[in-house]
Amino acid sequence: MPALGEDTRPSPDALLKAAEKEARGKLKIFLGAAPGVGKTYEMLSAARRRKGEGIDVVVGVAETHGRAETEAQLAGLEVVPRRKVEYRGRTLEEMDLDTILKRRPALVLVDELAHTNAPGSRHPKRYLDVEELLVAGIDVYSTMNVQHVESLNDVVARITRIRVRETVPDRVIDAADEVELVDLTPADLMARLREGKVYVREQAQRALRHYFSPGNLTALRELALRRTAERVDDQMLSYMREHAITGPWAAGERVIVCIDPSAAAANAVRAAKRTADGLDAELIALYVETDRHATLSEPEHTQLAQTMRLAAELGAEVVTVPGRSVVEEVLAFARSRNATRVVVGKSQRSRWFELRHGSVVDALVRSGSGLAIEVAPSGDRPPPPARGDWLFDIPLAPGPYLEGVLTTAVATGLGKLVDSTIVVPNVSLLFVVPVLIAAARHGLAPSLWVSGLSVLSYNVLFLPPLYQLTIGDPANVVALFLFMFVAIAASALAARTRSQTEAARREARTTADLYAFSRKIAGVMDLYDLLWIVVTYLARLLNAEVVILMPQDGRLDASAAFPPDGELNDAELAAARWSWDADHPTGRGTDTLPGGRWLFVPIRTSRAPIGVIGVMPAKEGRDFSERDRRLLEAVGSQAAVAIERFTLAEDIDQARLGAERERLRSAMLTSVSHDLRTPLASIIGSLSSLRSYRDRYDEATRDELLGTALSEAERLDRFVGNLLDMTRLDAGAIVPKRESVDVGDLVSTALRRAGPVLKDRVAATHVAHDLPALSLDFVLTEQALFNLLDNAAKYSPAGGRIEIDAHRLGDRVEIVVRDEGPGIPAEALDRVFDKFYRAHDGDRRRAGTGLGLAIARGFVEAQGGSLLARNRTDRSGAEFTLSYPV
Repeated sequence: MPALGEDTRPSPDALLKAAEKEARGKLKIFLGAAPGVGKTYEMLSAARRRKGEGIDVVVGVAETHGRAETEAQLAGLEVVPRRKVEYRGRTLEEMDLDTILKRRPALVLVDELAHTNAPGSRHPKRYLDVEELLVAGIDVYSTMNVQHVESLNDVVARITRIRVRETVPDRVIDAADEVELVDLTPADLMARLREGKVYVREQAQRALRHYFSPGNLTALRELALRRTAERVDDQMLSYMREHAITGPWAAGERVIVCIDPSAAAANAVRAAKRTADGLDAELIALYVETDRHATLSEPEHTQLAQTMRLAAELGAEVVTVPGRSVVEEVLAFARSRNATRVVVGKSQRSRWFELRHGSVVDALVRSGSGLAIEVAPSGDRPPPPARGDWLFDIPLAPGPYLEGVLTTAVATGLGKLVDSTIVVPNVSLLFVVPVLIAAARHGLAPSLWVSGLSVLSYNVLFLPPLYQLTIGDPANVVALFLFMFVAIAASALAARTRSQTEAARREARTTADLYAFSRKIAGVMDLYDLLWIVVTYLARLLNAEVVILMPQDGRLDASAAFPPDGELNDAELAAARWSWDADHPTGRGTDTLPGGRWLFVPIRTSRAPIGVIGVMPAKEGRDFSERDRRLLEAVGSQAAVAIERFTLAEDIDQARLGAERERLRSAMLTSVSHDLRTPLASIIGSLSSLRSYRDRYDEATRDELLGTALSEAERLDRFVGNLLDMTRLDAGAIVPKRESVDVGDLVSTALRRAGPVLKDRVAATHVAHDLPALSLDFVLTEQALFNLLDNAAKYSPAGGRIEIDAHRLGDRVEIVVRDEGPGIPAEALDRVFDKFYRAHDGDRRRAGTGLGLAIARGFVEAQGGSLLARNRTDRSGAEFTLSYPV
């Protein structure tokens, strides 16, 4: 039984990972220590067994290397023809990924997982083809050697003295469902080599003398066994977590690896990955962006970006923090993330450089109390010269040096003027000013130039004997050297301060730009305006062409672009579509279609994917730096949130419209089911009585029944007419046919038509004699006035007075209809013109559809008029005012 309080539930993270794998295909890797151990043979043998079980198996690519026993295993297996690629006059053959995806077998065999595809392929590496097959739900068998594991690349290079260029990220191996070790002892493998079963005899002899030595094979075999054991251990831990099996779990360590622009940083990342795997720890790659970052050369920027991508491929979280001191920032970050171990590369700087700047490794060891500091071995290649160092940051233009000559001459003139008027023992301080000016404006090298000029001027013009390079007084020699030291130190400090200021200014400018961008898009009310702001901002920030693509009717179409006339060809649209479908960056500088002109990055929020941003450098041949990509991701994230805001607003509007539509539908059904059936019941009752009992009724009774049927039929006709008029108004089909209309004729016509409705009420009219004719549609206006009279009749008591008052008020003519009913409730004044709305009035409310007033307002406003409702002030009752411009 579990102990009290012990959590016996399965790990949520483990269950989530297992659920994610359910929709993907299964990957099995046949791992070997070296070529020739029989990986392809074993893969084909396993595939033949699966085919015998009734599984649909095809061969995507299998490299037999002319080995007869391996080729024999292909018999009976369906082989997908390879795709031919022309490259530099040669025809290369690659796996036909699209044909396999279209064929959709249950299992596909893909040999040599680390293979590099021919230029122009969709993916530069074959393992990326495999990942796309897995996403499509297709199982894959593949093979690879241990020297192709990315985290072991530097270890294998030290063992074999050969650097393997084709590698597979550890995440691919970690994600594999099975890893089967194909093992062969070094003696057996060497025997196969001598027999020509791996390479031809001459090539085999060279391999035996170099790569396939007994020591190398033993070391590689140990690496393969260890890597397979680690994978088995990971699978066991995952199984225990999924099934809530208690065990001694790791304490959750974190490993930080420090990266820099040197080539040796990649080895430090690989070493840190191995350490993190051994500790089952989280791996974080940290780059401290000091003032030196601003002076990095283009190759160093490229090397830094490659190292960051390598860290990301190995599963590390890549973090960049700005700071003045590498050691201080690393320690502060390690404490903030509760890290337990820091991995740094072995310094390859000269002793002179470390004396001037200090050693990062030594400072970390001295200051990192509580942290385990691990020094990773350096690579075989020496590092490139540190051009980013302030000592090598030398301007080549003559301007800074000519300016130094001028400022030194000014200082010399001022010094002569001061020396001739008053006795100043430290006139040399005047020469420090041009040194500081040169350092602050142009850096260290120009300031050293000015320092030399200042020392020369001070010696020749101020130290006896004058106008000679010699110094007579030994005390002046000491003063001169002290002045030289102060000048050089001041120039170095000023140059460093300038560099730090420029870095801070750049960061502040970027932060201010992002803040201004976020404020600007926050106030945008139109989606197309927002998209235009995003593309123009990115174009200015990255100096690139920009396009935003969003899904429309099942397609991915360009919604905004800068410049506006920019277009994407079919291949670029296909790349953008792939980025959208895979939710992964595609194109320039990525693992998918790296040779493309455009870089496509999907943007999404936690709710849903939004679209794809495409960027292409305006300058041919320039690639986006890691800083550019971070800016692109930051702007893309803000843009995605802003776009989602519009989407949510549209969803809310649609929901509101849906609710209103449902309310109207319910009201219409209620009206149809009650108000339209009431006159039908009266009509049917009257006519059925006449038909059945005609002879029993006298003439007066028969006339009364016929009159009832006719009256109810007319009321039914008005109801149906209201419904049709409302439909025409909603569809925008009302087009007024304007003519000259006399207000008196309009009122009298409406009264005659409403006579049956007003038969029990008293109608009083007052029409001013000087009213001008109005340009109106007589039929629509008369219908609107009739609806107001009909409404007044419904709510006025029998014998009540209904008034119609027509008069001129300024440049408008008003027709006012007043009744003596109960009036309009205060809460209903704003809704009285809504469709299907009727103010509550208990049992006194007359039957109706609730459309009369809505139709009246629609007809009036269609002709440029207005219709207002209010309660009477002199007594109870409602007052409706029709107003038309003269």
